Amino acid sequence: MKPNLLTIVMAISLLQITMADASEIVVKPGQTIQSAVTAAKPGDTILIEPGVYKETVYIDKDNVTIRGIIVSGEWPTLEGEKIRNDAILYSGSGITVENMKIINFKGNGIMGQAGNNFVIRNNWIIDAGIYGIFPEFGKNGLIEHNVLSGIEDAAIYVGMCDNVDVLHNEVFDSVAGIEIENTRHAIVDGNYVHDNTGGILVFITPGLPIKTNYDVIVRNNFVVNNNHVNFAIPGSIVSFVAKGTGITIMASDDVIVEDNIITGNEFIGIGIAGLEYISNIRSDPDSEPNSDRVQILDNMMWGNGKNALPQVLEARRAVAPDAQYVDIANVGQGGSGCVLDKTRYKAVGLDGYSVCKKKSTAATTTYTLDEPVPVRQIAADAKGKAAYYGICAGCHAYGAKMIGPPTLAIQAMYQGRPEALAQYIANPVKVREDYPEMPPQNYIAEDVRLEVAKFMLALKK
Repeated sequence: MKPNLLTIVMAISLLQITMADASEIVVKPGQTIQSAVTAAKPGDTILIEPGVYKETVYIDKDNVTIRGIIVSGEWPTLEGEKIRNDAILYSGSGITVENMKIINFKGNGIMGQAGNNFVIRNNWIIDAGIYGIFPEFGKNGLIEHNVLSGIEDAAIYVGMCDNVDVLHNEVFDSVAGIEIENTRHAIVDGNYVHDNTGGILVFITPGLPIKTNYDVIVRNNFVVNNNHVNFAIPGSIVSFVAKGTGITIMASDDVIVEDNIITGNEFIGIGIAGLEYISNIRSDPDSEPNSDRVQILDNMMWGNGKNALPQVLEARRAVAPDAQYVDIANVGQGGSGCVLDKTRYKAVGLDGYSVCKKKSTAATTTYTLDEPVPVRQIAADAKGKAAYYGICAGCHAYGAKMIGPPTLAIQAMYQGRPEALAQYIANPVKVREDYPEMPPQNYIAEDVRLEVAKFMLALKK
């Protein structure tokens, strides 16, 4: 059925009304970005003039754009002064953050808390704490053209998400360059990943609400000289990332590695493993521990693995006695993997890999969705679960140390006392030297803090 003239006129009128309702709010030095966010309506764009803004910005509404104005190389800068935890936190859907410089925070540069349909573009993030860009439990997102450095966990950390593209970013001088963790349908394409401890990591953290990590394409990236000393929080999962790691695939399925330039990574170019690779992780019966159906297509690799594990070098020298380098090492138990051309790689552990039938992923241009994901409708009795998924699970796995203590340890301390845990969430006090200071979560409504405390204390896995 073709639309009639009245339908077309009504659609145009609705579009004009929507555009008329949207407005631009300009923030000048001396004003606060948060005041503009508070005043903004869905559809509004907040334009930030160059200057220094010493604040944390919370975006708890939908369809708002934060856009910096860059003039003659001068950026609008969110300055944490090493006293603020987070630069930008968003829980709304349809959020865009672009053209912002973010420096000297303790926790996160830009963190998404269960927001869908997000765009994080052309930001410059330096020494922003634990995570640089961190969308958690979001769907349908784009992270592109950002530059990040000096991050003590992951510069770009896509956690428990679906349908995310990570494109054309530069990440360096961090522990992990780009992490795709407990996520489905992600593309990591065209990034310059250099001088980190580990370049690109695709892996599962057991004990999180999302139990799988699959359908990830890693292609067209420069993964170069990732030999930085590991300065992660001791005991955290990324503290076990070996200095000199190019690409790590751990307990992840259907990962395709194609057309990357991988060179100068002294521990290994591509490492494939299961969860047994990290000995301190508590097992999760709902997370399959192996990396299955990994596909290694055409990549350019040289000068990797000169400081590989002794047993890896020995295995390589069993077939090439004078070998000094190892491009690829599979030390896991996963099955059904393939390599397009084994002869082009200095490899260990690929004897069981077949020849790939797929030649290229070029037909897959994006994993973002054609239509926006509907805004989450959260029932009153599900607010605790939603807050745990969208906020707490970024630092607390059930039985493993991530950034904060495992949920099991929290249960042992607070079982039967949800009110006390809710109070601590709002006003935490650092009591253990082996964990970083927890940022106050007092921006979360009091009733939601109590519900998330009850939810955490009732978790079984």
